[in-house]
Amino acid sequence: MSAHSSAFSTPTTLTDMDSSDGIGLSDPITSQHRRALLDLVNRLRNTGIQRDIDLPMIAVIGNQSAGKSSLIESISGITLPRSSGTCTRCPTECKLTRSDTPWSCVVKLHFHTDIRGEAIPPRIESFGDAMSDKSEVEERIRRAQRAILNPSTNPDIFLGGATVQDDGTSFSRNYISLEISGRELEDLSFVDLPGLIASVGQHGKVDDIELVRKLVVSYIERESCVILLTVACETDFENQGAHHLAKQYDPEGQRTVGVLTKPDRIPRGEEESWIQLIRNEREPLANNWYCVKQPSSHDLSLGITWADARRQEEEWFTTNQPWRNLDSYHKSLLRTSKLVERLSNILAELIAKRLPEIQEELYKVLQQTEKELAELPQPPSSNPLGDVLRVLDEFKKELSQRVEGTPDADGLLQTIRPHNAKFRREIYATAPYFVPWKKSEAARHGTPDATFLYNEEEDKDDQDEDEGIYIDEVMDRAQISRTRELPDHYPFVVQKMYIAEFVKKWQQPTVDLFDAVYAILKKDVERMVNSHFAQMGRGGAKQSVMMIMYDHLEAAANRSKEKIDWLLKVEQSPATLNTLYYLDYKNKFLAHYKACRHNDKLPSEMWLPSQKDANDAIFALSRLGIHVQRNDLSKLLPSDPMEAALGIMASVRAAHLEGVVYKRFVDEVPMAIDYEAIRGLERNLEQALRDGLQLTGPDAHDRCALMLQESPAIAAKRTEITRRLERLQAAKLDILQLSI
Repeated sequence: MSAHSSAFSTPTTLTDMDSSDGIGLSDPITSQHRRALLDLVNRLRNTGIQRDIDLPMIAVIGNQSAGKSSLIESISGITLPRSSGTCTRCPTECKLTRSDTPWSCVVKLHFHTDIRGEAIPPRIESFGDAMSDKSEVEERIRRAQRAILNPSTNPDIFLGGATVQDDGTSFSRNYISLEISGRELEDLSFVDLPGLIASVGQHGKVDDIELVRKLVVSYIERESCVILLTVACETDFENQGAHHLAKQYDPEGQRTVGVLTKPDRIPRGEEESWIQLIRNEREPLANNWYCVKQPSSHDLSLGITWADARRQEEEWFTTNQPWRNLDSYHKSLLRTSKLVERLSNILAELIAKRLPEIQEELYKVLQQTEKELAELPQPPSSNPLGDVLRVLDEFKKELSQRVEGTPDADGLLQTIRPHNAKFRREIYATAPYFVPWKKSEAARHGTPDATFLYNEEEDKDDQDEDEGIYIDEVMDRAQISRTRELPDHYPFVVQKMYIAEFVKKWQQPTVDLFDAVYAILKKDVERMVNSHFAQMGRGGAKQSVMMIMYDHLEAAANRSKEKIDWLLKVEQSPATLNTLYYLDYKNKFLAHYKACRHNDKLPSEMWLPSQKDANDAIFALSRLGIHVQRNDLSKLLPSDPMEAALGIMASVRAAHLEGVVYKRFVDEVPMAIDYEAIRGLERNLEQALRDGLQLTGPDAHDRCALMLQESPAIAAKRTEITRRLERLQAAKLDILQLSI
């Protein structure tokens, strides 16, 4: 029998069989349980979860021309497509079910990879109607294979008989499934894989050899895969690559079932080497080696029926040496019916053994699928206007809470607070650093810290002397500014000029603070909009609300900037109502500068008489009606030619600290930003959202429905996940019933 003539030449005659011609077990209880197990695995495979769960299966492998197709035809009763060279270019899954109904076959296409081999969501498509005529199957499979090899083309085109010049790919991991039922069948499922290629033909590609190998390995490397290894007796055993591949992934032979084909091709005198396989004396397998005999080309040309083919097989093994002389046990390893019976039991036993693990893995996949469904946007409702208003209320509520302040490390106010503190430090650092010495004399003198500032929040007075303003520079400016004043008077414009200089330095820290707060606000608003609206419809709602909030935030920011500009302008004209604080700090600075000039080696607080002398001096002054404290004694120091400059210096420093006010400004600017930009976000927010989304007109319902309409991609994904979830839940119930 030639390698390509084993198909039944007249398939229509196969329908002549009745139920008594069937092969396999006939015990109804055993068959029912086995069928339930096989059906369960088939349903699971239809969900596409074989990526995540190692489902039990039988994979038929073999070299080209190993009789694999003939074996499958004998098991299934159908005729497979034939052509020169490799004709199977994608996996073909056969699901056989013994039933009391007439014979039928349904062909389905299973896509789980694209043309590049990348994973895609599983897609199952029926390829034509169910067939009741076996003669139609061969051509239907051939057309289905074309559709599988061209996944980007509508399968209906190939169902109608169209062909293509070049297939999209040589081989594919996508597969065809044949759901065959009938009275003569055994309950069995298996997948037929392309035959391993030893060399490429005229139209083949060198890469095809490795492509087929990888495809076969992707099945047989799984621990739950039963390897049905077909070996042709006409070819030297050691030269058959399928055997070496099976041994590589099942070295102990625990899940491999060997089947010898074409025993009538064994050269005379070489039968013993093959009998050693049947006896498991050579290359032993846990599930043994089997041997089958298919019809000859002559018998097929005469239109032999399937039943007659099985009877001829029985007769051949009964009459030919050395097969007829085997003991009863090894005779049970001969014939297709014995092989199918054993395969059916092996698969059922494997499924039963793996059932607890499958159940556990199924629960995990179920949970993941439910999570995927929950992560999808809510499906469109029957009340779109109500849904939009509900989400708007939730958004406004969160925004209000964030603006008011939340006790969280990442709260809005907590995030802004470090920028306020930085602003305070930068404004304080703009205080002029007056040096009570001429620039030419400063190197010989020290200027101790003003320790009375240590109680201030910013207690550093340690600017670089290179930035200092020296007393002679102050005196020169005062002299230049004099007009018609009396000799001991200097115009206020001098203090005003110094104050204007440090107020000018407030501009940049103020802008930096506003920019930082604005960026934080914008990011927070974007996060909240995304959180509430990203899952609504196709994204139009999110985009619309985001644009409205940008405009609303910009309006609040503009109000804030106007207020800040006003504060900066106000501070250009120094004035204060805190007279007592101002005079107190002016006197302290004046005493500090005087003490430094009187004794530059000691801090001002250390230029004091002893406690006894101080008490005596204070007592004497009190008798004159002059009430002073110990610190005031420094004011009694002798007059200084730079007295006027010292007064200007003390006045300007006091104005910075308490008058025109660093303290006042560092409070008012953050308060203005908080009131106008942060809290201002809540003002008129509802009206802005309603007007922006046009929720008040007569067509508001339709507008919201359009807004909530989900994208076709999301809808398709929801449908796919929902169907998968339904199949998984049904499989879960089946597993529970089988476990009872």
